[in-house]
Amino acid sequence: SIDIAQYPPLKKVYDSPKLLWVRSFAQLYNPTLAVKVLALLREIYPNATLCMVGPDSDGSLAAVKALAKELDVPVSYTGKLTKAQWISLSKDYNIFINTTNFDNMPVSVMEAMALGFPVVSTNVGGLPFLIEDNHNGVLVAPNDEQQMTQAIIRLMQDPAARDTIIDNARRTAEQLDWGQVKTRWKKVLS
Repeated sequence: SIDIAQYPPLKKVYDSPKLLWVRSFAQLYNPTLAVKVLALLREIYPNATLCMVGPDSDGSLAAVKALAKELDVPVSYTGKLTKAQWISLSKDYNIFINTTNFDNMPVSVMEAMALGFPVVSTNVGGLPFLIEDNHNGVLVAPNDEQQMTQAIIRLMQDPAARDTIIDNARRTAEQLDWGQVKTRWKKVLS
């Protein structure tokens, strides 16, 4: 659950993809996929950017930096940020990507939905229980940079669909507020 009051939905500008990735750098979360997606996007949107927020858990950050250098794409790295810091940083980005190979129900995705991001995520683990494809986010095959890139391009080029996804994502996030979740737990346990 989240505290929805901490996440004001922010209007974003969609002149070029400005990707935000928030996880720890670990092979499990496939951070190199984000760099590959950026490289493909820059073929169409030369000003596309990527910011990666999170600590290095298993040495994956070095591989990500090496790949970014090899593909000659600019990636910014913040390290671990507090919740308030990454929420503030999120104002500068317009699409949230989740590149994981395995997951349950990541809080970072819930937070991104609450903040008004269209989310593009791999379709793994519990994510289909959180994201309904093309309703409140977009699900793509794991480890498929082409499919993730195409999903981002569609969001950039179809404002009506993007706005619908953003609105539906916010409503989903509101249902994940602790006040809502607590009430449902009380009903289950009584």
